[in-house]
Amino acid sequence: MKQLSTTRQIVTAAMFAALTLLATFIIKIQTPTFGYIHLGDAFVLLSGFFLGPLTGGLAAGIGSALSDLLGGYAVWVPGTFVIKFFTAFVAALVFGAVTKKGTRKNIRVPGIILSGIVGEIVMVVGYFFYNVVIIGATEGGFGAAGIGAAFTSSLAEIPFNIVQGVVGIVLASVLEPVFAKIGRSVSWSEA
Repeated sequence: MKQLSTTRQIVTAAMFAALTLLATFIIKIQTPTFGYIHLGDAFVLLSGFFLGPLTGGLAAGIGSALSDLLGGYAVWVPGTFVIKFFTAFVAALVFGAVTKKGTRKNIRVPGIILSGIVGEIVMVVGYFFYNVVIIGATEGGFGAAGIGAAFTSSLAEIPFNIVQGVVGIVLASVLEPVFAKIGRSVSWSEA
């Protein structure tokens, strides 16, 4: 029985990683700051909600990082993996705290929204600081002037990341009942 449960967990994690990859990779809206807005954050959040913090974080991180790798954004792969891992991880922790154990089938939208907001704050802050590091390493250096310029340039990304986060939360709220009907194949005690 444990082997069947582990197999389900692996298959479900792979499915969420693939859905995250596809939703991030296929529909991209380029931003003036050379980044892009995508629908993948919905599946980053859903990964955490359905798989728990660790497994959901891994599925979200792997799917998102693969999208960057395949899309020609290789320099972003390590940062994206870590940022999306922690986005799903934190959202799952908050989600678990605001929903009663044993009643995760009947998830309330406010729990999804609250945990989504906290998770997406992690994403916005994470990309801000990673962008500072990337700009510092490639353009301005890590002196005071270079870091100042990197911080200023990175501020321009924040509104676009907020839009992406809001879209992800709304889409996750809409899609969660659909996935709940399919069935929760992995209990958090297994994750």
